[in-house]
Amino acid sequence: MKFAQLLLTLCLIVISAAAISAATVPAGFTDQVVAGGLSNPTAMALAPDGRIFVCQQGGALRVIKNGALLTTPFLTVTVDSAGERGLLGVAFDPNFVSNQLIYVYYTATTPTIHNRISRFTASGDVALAGSETIILELPSLSTATNHNGGAIHFGPDGNLFVAVGDNANGANAQTLSTRLGKMLRITSTGGIPTDNPFFNQATGDNRSIWALGVRNPFTFSFQPGSGRMFINDVGQNTWEEINDGIAGSNYGWPTCEGFCSPPDPSFRDPIFAYMNDAQTCAITGGAFYNPQIPQFPSNFIGNYFFADFCGGWIRRLDPANGNAVSDFATGISSPVDLHVSPDGFLYYLARGAGSVNRIGFAAAGDTIAPTVSITNPADGALVTRKSTVTITATANDNVGVTRVDFLVNGAVQCTDTSAPYSCNWRVPSAPNKLFQLQARAFDQAGNSATATVTVRSR
Repeated sequence: MKFAQLLLTLCLIVISAAAISAATVPAGFTDQVVAGGLSNPTAMALAPDGRIFVCQQGGALRVIKNGALLTTPFLTVTVDSAGERGLLGVAFDPNFVSNQLIYVYYTATTPTIHNRISRFTASGDVALAGSETIILELPSLSTATNHNGGAIHFGPDGNLFVAVGDNANGANAQTLSTRLGKMLRITSTGGIPTDNPFFNQATGDNRSIWALGVRNPFTFSFQPGSGRMFINDVGQNTWEEINDGIAGSNYGWPTCEGFCSPPDPSFRDPIFAYMNDAQTCAITGGAFYNPQIPQFPSNFIGNYFFADFCGGWIRRLDPANGNAVSDFATGISSPVDLHVSPDGFLYYLARGAGSVNRIGFAAAGDTIAPTVSITNPADGALVTRKSTVTITATANDNVGVTRVDFLVNGAVQCTDTSAPYSCNWRVPSAPNKLFQLQARAFDQAGNSATATVTVRSR
């Protein structure tokens, strides 16, 4: 089933309070509902003061404050909400604390149906009356109601980046004559930076194009600190993509979906792609775990969380480990957006449940010990006296290994905090002596496990 059809189906479902439930998360983690009662939510943003602003597809921007959904919307815009249209994106100005500016992406109905970005001035928990300023008008849409994109985020350079779908016409993605099927970059007032990659090739508003060749980039995220961007592009029938957001890139749609086969140097392949099947259908959320105050185990730092709308799961990708992907949370009712808060929680927006939840880490609840084994030297091995032997070990844990201590006859020789775990041991000069070598692995909760081998000097 297509993503647009899924959204439309969900729009017709009345969600009861009983539908709000916690996700299944790894041992040591917790999941709790922050607030429910949302109607067809599409995106959210975390305000610097802790409030959560949530877009409802029908045009209302709702506010969650101190764990409660406020009755009065922050604003309500008139939208066409057919299919995947509606109120689709929200972002806070980098200087929000001083200027109180909030930006939204929505499907306007006049003078034609098209997507628009406007900014509003906040006055407490509501928008100041009459403060809407239109800063971007996108091209008129066809009768196709899907592939609108809608995510908007300010980059580390202070410019506003905009994800725009191809309006269900793949040809749009490969031409500089339209902004459909593109990633755009504009100033906070709607201007076009002169250092945009196609500024001298495109004309007019199309000079705002920053990257092309995307189908429906429903979500994207910047990594705090590095500024690296990952773009989630919803696939058609086969692959869901995570793309490295690099200026001037062409991601290949509609020529390629997933990795180009055969490889095509004209296009930038995704860094990761997974197949959509009977259980998965659309990559819909993304967030880097680089909070100001981390609470997840250290091996989560720098990971990229992403979700699937139909799969109802969140997984994590580790850029520092060859983009390896591992499971994280399951049992979420149609996740559409993810964010990491400054204090280290992972927030997710569950469209099917109409709720915002947050996942935290409570190390005291984790009682599962790591698994560890010594891979070198082998048990019973002979080691040459006065030589240097590299003791190596493998270790794994449900929430991550924090360190491995290496001991010889009960005395710690060295500690390693990253895989592959190893320690160089200088064998004493005495011949024909037995030595007990141990590798002791620890996790964030202090659980530990030990592997032991015995060797003899010669």
